[in-house]
Amino acid sequence: MLNATNARQVMAHVIDPVAKGLIKIGLGPDAITIIGTVGSSAAALYFFPQGKLWQGCLVIVLFIFSDMLDGTMARMLNRKGSWGAFLDSTLDRVTDGAIFAGLLIWFVRSEQWWMVVATTISLIAGTIVSYAKARAEGLGMTCNVGIAERSERLIVVLVAAFFGTNGLGVPFVQEILLWFLAAITVYTVFQRMLHVRQQAMPKVANA
Repeated sequence: MLNATNARQVMAHVIDPVAKGLIKIGLGPDAITIIGTVGSSAAALYFFPQGKLWQGCLVIVLFIFSDMLDGTMARMLNRKGSWGAFLDSTLDRVTDGAIFAGLLIWFVRSEQWWMVVATTISLIAGTIVSYAKARAEGLGMTCNVGIAERSERLIVVLVAAFFGTNGLGVPFVQEILLWFLAAITVYTVFQRMLHVRQQAMPKVANA
């Protein structure tokens, strides 16, 4: 069975040659980050509103691999600094927003109102999860807690879309997973708020 280290080594055999090839043709990590964002967002906003959920998921997953490529390319080019991390994190929010917006449009058009509610909760709470971390770090505190980080949220929503009613048609998968996503995302918001409060309160007491 593959452990985490072996899994990374296997992925490196795939990612590294692609990264080297992209560098050779003159593309940099920032360009790959932007291409990945535009591609995944366009796929979500094109396929999902038409109800072509499994097709959209496949295209999105293809472009999401840019997250691995840009980091590998930055390492190969020995580019260090905060700009790449800032750009990547900022554009991640664009991709997330496009995915949830595409699903929302389809659910509204197909009058799946319970799915509209679950998706809206997940979208709003996910934005708060990301903001809570950024705000906490801006105040000099840490906020690396929560059961629903971005990668987990992305996996759940794409699996729900791929296997659900308008995807491969597995019964109840979409409904269960999207409501599960809404619940764990809201829970993560409270986890992060509590974590920051525990750090902030001693400062207030000592003021």
